[in-house]
Amino acid sequence: MEIIESILKEIWLFFGLDNLINFLKEGDFSVFKTWDGITSILGPIVPLMVLIELISGLIQKNPQTKVYQTNFLIYVLNRVIGRFISIGIVGFMIAIFQPIAPFQTSFTWYWFIYGYVVWEFSHFIYHYLGHKVRLFWCFHSTHHTPEDMNLSVTYAHFFLEGAYADTIRAGICIIAGIEPAMLFTIMFIDGFWGALIHLGENVIKDGRLGFLEKIILTPSHHRVHHARNPLYMDTNFCNLLNIWDRVFKTYQEEDKNVPIEYGITRPINSGNLYDVYFSEFVELAKDVWKAPGLKNKILYLFMPPGWNHSGNHKTAKVVKEIYTLQKTS
Repeated sequence: MEIIESILKEIWLFFGLDNLINFLKEGDFSVFKTWDGITSILGPIVPLMVLIELISGLIQKNPQTKVYQTNFLIYVLNRVIGRFISIGIVGFMIAIFQPIAPFQTSFTWYWFIYGYVVWEFSHFIYHYLGHKVRLFWCFHSTHHTPEDMNLSVTYAHFFLEGAYADTIRAGICIIAGIEPAMLFTIMFIDGFWGALIHLGENVIKDGRLGFLEKIILTPSHHRVHHARNPLYMDTNFCNLLNIWDRVFKTYQEEDKNVPIEYGITRPINSGNLYDVYFSEFVELAKDVWKAPGLKNKILYLFMPPGWNHSGNHKTAKVVKEIYTLQKTS
């Protein structure tokens, strides 16, 4: 019975309805004009949409239960530890970098636009490094192992990924003069949209959003990012504004003639928590152990996934170059 109660408690916490219910019980609806009130309304939206998506999948006989099951276990595993580490990191970045920032912004609409552009740049840097540095890929790969796309994928992260992500993102933003209150607002909005772009085909078959494709990152763009097809590998690193993908030439639209294949290139059991959470670390440890000399051992940590000391590289760059040559020949 205790196990069942624990599971039910975790499910209840997952939906995050406590604050909303308490505010409704108190009957003071003016609270919804405050930050706590707004977050109490928006917070449960994504978890409730996960439930709707799952039910839709069951109706369409495409339940993706393996993905939901593994990602819920990851959510439970990360819920306390990952959240407090990230909060601590952001606080530390504020304390270190705010005093030496060359200028300070204020919470106005024009500085908010500036702040969001800077935040998107910082997110691009963190995300790009997560694909191009083998050690960081070990943290980030958990998010790419699901072989289907749905909203539960937004919860699939290694618990330490937030630590290095927010070290980079908060560090860049604070040194760029973004005031903490505005930074936390941007992080909330970006996190909310970052969840929605994981909407799967069970809810929205075509993830394109018309003219908005030119401005923002859509579910279609993010499905491309999660693909292991050579054409799509290492593209669309932004989260809301796709400006930096265009600047750094990593922007890629979905091609109707190239159906998306989700997951990572290495065979993996995406329904196995150990495989999803730890196997990339195991593979890295094997490569480091077998590598000749200290230099090669260190290079395995910091070179891109697929790099090999023998020169027989299978990095995303090499795979894409081979794919392009085959298409043009």
